[in-house]
Amino acid sequence: MGAQIVEIAGEKMAVLPIADYERLLDLAEDRADVLAAEQAAERRHAGEEYLPAEMVDRILTGENPLRVWRQYRNLSLKQLAEKSGIGLSYISELERSLKNGPGRVWVKLARALNVTVDDILPDEES
Repeated sequence: MGAQIVEIAGEKMAVLPIADYERLLDLAEDRADVLAAEQAAERRHAGEEYLPAEMVDRILTGENPLRVWRQYRNLSLKQLAEKSGIGLSYISELERSLKNGPGRVWVKLARALNVTVDDILPDEES
């Protein structure tokens, strides 16, 4: 690596060929990727749940998160109703955004699905 040291406005700077600079960038990005993978492995080992990209895509494209999570947990409306103590038709209305539901309902549904309330609340714009 052939770096040249120059002084600009009283500050020393290293000037190097673009190929060397790009190689350093690649090495830095590779190291960042390794660190991110190590951190992800630690979180997974600690029990953090990882979601399939398809599920995340469904939520990001505007599908109701409550429905997506219910289906991801392989629960029917009836099973979620029994598990949460919330009426089947009420859950259906929440999934179709016909009702908003009070906080206590969302808490019960979140507990039944083993998620946070924020995970299942629909986007306010929906």
